[in-house]
Amino acid sequence: MKKVLVLDNDEGVLDVMQEALNYEGFQVRIIEETDNIFSVIDSFEPDLIILDYILSGVNGGEICHQIKANPKTTDLPVIIMSAYPRVIGSLGYYGCDDFIAKPFDLDDLVDRIKNLINRGMNKNLHAV
Repeated sequence: MKKVLVLDNDEGVLDVMQEALNYEGFQVRIIEETDNIFSVIDSFEPDLIILDYILSGVNGGEICHQIKANPKTTDLPVIIMSAYPRVIGSLGYYGCDDFIAKPFDLDDLVDRIKNLINRGMNKNLHAV
């Protein structure tokens, strides 16, 4: 079972994503705070991370940058979501693998998650 870590501070979004991703066969871990993101990554070992761009007191793009800059997590696919696509477009994508504007289509989200996870698996096969 593939694992998805979701970091967002909107309970409504989290509830919908948890239900939809569980229904699609993903194991989902939801966190609302950014404290110790790397310890959560180490313990949960996600196949993909979804970050909201605007979080309490921190920029999700900066968290993405930290994930991509860390040698242990650099290949971990990251999707950034935001209700403000123009803002992130002007500030850059922080090395994320995909960007989804809110509100989003659940089928599109699931397709993108599957594509990124499969792409990562294929990359790892070629590295062997």
